[in-house]
Formats: sequence, structure tokens, C-alpha cells
Amino acid sequence: MRQYSVPVDYRRMESLLRDFEPSFEFEPAEQITEDEYADRIERIRRDATVAGYDATLVHSSLVGWYHTSNPFLRYICDWMREGVLVIPTDADQPLELLSFWTESAVVPPGGEPLLVGEIWQISPFGRESVNRPGSPLDKTVEACAAILRRLGVEGGRIGTVGDDTARTFWAALGEAMPTTGFQDATDIVLRMQRVRSAAEIAIIRSAGQLIDIGYEAACHVTRPGVTDYEVYAAFSYAQMARGGETGDGYQIGVNRYGTHCGKPYGHVVQNGDLLNLYISNVTYLGYCAQAARMMVIGSATAKQEEVLEMTVDAVRRAEQLIKPGAKFSDLHDAAFDAYVERGYLTSKETRTMPFNWEAMPDGSPRRVRREYVPDADWEAQGRRLMHVYPAAPGPHNPNLGHAIGMPKLPQYNVASHNTDRMEPGMVFVLHAQWVDPLVAGSNLGDLYVVTNDGFENLTCRTSVEPYRVSE
Repeated sequence: MRQYSVPVDYRRMESLLRDFEPSFEFEPAEQITEDEYADRIERIRRDATVAGYDATLVHSSLVGWYHTSNPFLRYICDWMREGVLVIPTDADQPLELLSFWTESAVVPPGGEPLLVGEIWQISPFGRESVNRPGSPLDKTVEACAAILRRLGVEGGRIGTVGDDTARTFWAALGEAMPTTGFQDATDIVLRMQRVRSAAEIAIIRSAGQLIDIGYEAACHVTRPGVTDYEVYAAFSYAQMARGGETGDGYQIGVNRYGTHCGKPYGHVVQNGDLLNLYISNVTYLGYCAQAARMMVIGSATAKQEEVLEMTVDAVRRAEQLIKPGAKFSDLHDAAFDAYVERGYLTSKETRTMPFNWEAMPDGSPRRVRREYVPDADWEAQGRRLMHVYPAAPGPHNPNLGHAIGMPKLPQYNVASHNTDRMEPGMVFVLHAQWVDPLVAGSNLGDLYVVTNDGFENLTCRTSVEPYRVSE
């Protein structure tokens, strides 16, 4: 049986949320309309026309835990699974989808594809799994080539949209159709991610509310004696019970330094701990929100309090500048002024700023310091922590934030070298971070959308100020 460093009352676990009520009513956004999907397809076809493509192929693979490798198919036709979507450039030709080419058992609803004429099921093949000779990859390539030939576009130009998982498929398709020109057209869809529609913003707003509700639930249960499992479960239950699509899109860290960022492992919360919820991805109807929150359990050291105050100050300085026409670099610089003034940084430049995951200055690998770090909860399980993480002091990343919309599709960063100007409909997170290994750490931030006259904070129902749990 899994051991803890102090006794844990398992009967208590399911009762922690018994009296929980969020401080506000959740407002679930509506599904995006079919008309908006039709507009997206029309825009893709228009870009394909300008580029001289006869058709556009969109590829999404399946990766661990039944997630797709990218959200392109969901964005274009609301298909949650893997597959290859064929979009003829001629508007009178229907879209066709090749899918179901793994052993995954996840089927619609939700996610019945919109505006798709035909779905072609590609079977799993293999001696061990189904005792049938063949390869799903080869069969998908054959089927895709057959559709393109039927459309009469063999020998023409085809745009391809996908990620690194598509390389083998594109290469095999090129071999099957040697007279056809295939050209990467992923940027067509990426450009469409820059500014969000009103319907998309409404969904992201709901996802932001799920973050706030989940965080309030986490605050409700956090006290000395509970485990990081219980805090993570409380957050997950509260947001998923209201429509959140996944419970694995965020990290939790609890230790006495505020420097842990990962998954729960059985740590028992104690006075003097700092708890970090790095909420990288709470997804609702295919769109995600992001924020970062900290809790102080009992008391913190003077250095830890300084770091917490610095990161709050950084977010608030940047937030004040959000408006149409403002440069992203100005937000970055305003935030990191808070670090420079306190002596934590000498430069605000992204290129020269130290950060937790950086290599050595010459680009060679950085050695992670080998040192025994006591951790009673880990050692109760027969393990020891023998390295100091992270490897270098500084913020997690040398920028202040990035675009938010659909998972895995950041289009821009809030960085010193991004002099692009903000436009209404842009959605991004600002999170100020600092980690000094075994000393102090903080990660605090909110999610924003640029409006016509300023901004809206989409995670405003909980505070970026650390939550304090009394001893």
C-alpha cells in the first residue's frame, strides 16, 4: 500500500467538498454555430485559391490518453478524433474525412463533424491486434490518394496542414502520388488563430470561470494534513463537473520552497508550504483557458514573500497597458521592470534573461545539480530526491505570456522582441514567474482578452494575490 509520511484519513477524502459552493454562478457558453464553421472553411478555401492549391489536407494524429496531436480538425469541423480531412478548393465539392484508424474506442458524440460529406473508416490492421495483414498508415495513404484522384487533382498542387506527427504520412502520400506537388500550408490555419470571434471568446470566458471555480474548490479543501492528491482532485472535480473536458491539463506543486511544479505524488500539506497551481489548460468546448495561482500555508519566509509580491506587481503593471494598439513588448518590459528594480534581473531582454530551463551560455547542455533533497513523503514510498530542480534560477520562461485559444496552438509570445500591436479579440495569458531552487518560487497570472477600449480579465473571480491558509 502507498505510504505517507503522516497518517492519512482515507474516509475523509470524498467529504472535503461536501459544503463547497463557488462564489458565483457558472455561465456555460453556447456551442459555436455551423455558420461560423462554414466561414472558417470558406476562408481556408480562399487562401488555398490564392496559393494555387487544388485541395487542402488537414492531418491530426492520436497521441497518449486519447488526445489528438493538434486541434486543427476540431477547429475546422468540430471533429474531436484523429483523421485526415480533405478540403477541395472548389466550393461545390464536399469535404471528406478519413478517420478511425486506431484501436481507440472514443466515438461521437460529442464532436460529430460539421459540413463533412463523407466519413471513411480506416480499420486497425496488424497480426497481433486483429490478425489482419496491413498497415493503418498505408491504408489511409491509399484511401486519401484515391479521393484526390477521384477529385481530379492528381498532378496538381495540394496544401498540407498538420504537425510533426504527419511527416511519415505526407512522405508516404508523396511517394504514392509522385506527380502531385505537396506544400506545407499549416500557416493558413495558424493565421486564423490570432484574433478570436465573439463565440470563441464566450467559450474561453466559460473556461476561465471553470478555472476560478476549480481554484475556489482547491482553496476550500487545502489545509495542513490534506494531500496534494486531494487538492488536485478538488480542482478537477469542480471544473469537470461543470463541463471541463480534461483533468490533466495543469500542474500542482507543494513544498516549503514554492519551487515545485508537476503532478501530485502524495505530499501532505504542512504549515510553511507554498502551493502552486499552474493551470496550463482547462478546456471547455475545445477551447482552453490558463491562469496561475499560489497559496501560502501558514507563514512564508521574507524572501518568499518578496518573490510573491514581485510577481503580483509584475502582472498588475503589465495589465494596465492592455489596449488596442499597445505593443506586446511594452507589457513584457513593464512587468520585468518589477524584477529589475528589486535586483532580481539586470536586463528585461528575452534573449539574455536567465530562465529555469535554459542551456549553458554556449548552447551546451546544463548539468542538473546533484544533491540530496529531503522529502519525507517521497521517501515514505521508498524513493529519494537526488537532484535540485529546476536547474537554473529565474522565471520558468524568459517571457511574460502567450496566446491562448485551442490547446497546442500558441501563435505569439508576450516577449521583449514581439513588437506586434494588440487587436480587439486577441486572447492571451500573462503569468509572472520566479523560481530560485530550494529558496523561493512563485507563478501568478491571469487571462485577458483585448476589447475595443481596453481589456477584460477572464479569470477575474479569483485574485492573483496568493491565497492564505491560516495555521
